[in-house]
Amino acid sequence: MSDLIQLEKRDHIAILTIANPPANTWTADSLAALAKLVEELNQDRNIFALVVTGQGEKFFSAGADLKTFADGDLARANDMAQRFGEAFAALTAFRGVSIAAINGYAMGGGLECALSCDIRIAEEHAQMALPEASVGLLPCAGGTQNLPWLVGEGWAKRMILCGERVDAQKALQIGLVEEVVPSGEGLSAALKLAEGACKQSPSSIARCKQLVMSARDGRSHSDGWRMERELFVELFHTEDQKEGVNAFLEKRKPDWKNQ
Repeated sequence: MSDLIQLEKRDHIAILTIANPPANTWTADSLAALAKLVEELNQDRNIFALVVTGQGEKFFSAGADLKTFADGDLARANDMAQRFGEAFAALTAFRGVSIAAINGYAMGGGLECALSCDIRIAEEHAQMALPEASVGLLPCAGGTQNLPWLVGEGWAKRMILCGERVDAQKALQIGLVEEVVPSGEGLSAALKLAEGACKQSPSSIARCKQLVMSARDGRSHSDGWRMERELFVELFHTEDQKEGVNAFLEKRKPDWKNQ
């Protein structure tokens, strides 16, 4: 794994820290490491939730280091675009619940990382923006696709086309984040939410997440309902379904197997 991202496991929760001071920028190596790490976490049946945060108190992540693109090298641009896309696509497809603890500035690819998570918690001093167009670039890691889904087309255009930066309270107001907490409490709030997710059946969570995300594909309601019924029945092939129902009937905590 790259030294620029750190991984810690606490029971059923993995904590990923973007660690490239001073601005926690992404590099080709750290993006490749993120994709590989998420793949490994998907195979770890003991991990149910993932929390992503930034090292320090000022930055979640400022995205890519613009020096990478200063010479206009097409091959490098293509490589970085592919690495960003692959890394954040992997994060989006994480089998469990992913939570971004936005502990400061989340700019460009930093915000796109948070947008790739299921849930976002921002500390009150956080600032968020997709400023790529101001330097002749554009968001290429899901920003133009994920942001409108969360905040609507109007606010997405304000942030992407007009370069508008939003603070934590505005982000909460427009639906960019789900919660705002005092400075320094982002990680603890995210861990608390992750602990709640870990009480759910991981087999159920994976399928529920698939259904919720599939709504973005423009499926008809009837097709979505059909998928719900199919995945409901599919759960009866898992150990977690039997464990969950019997634990409830026996008034005990379930022992999830994540399969």
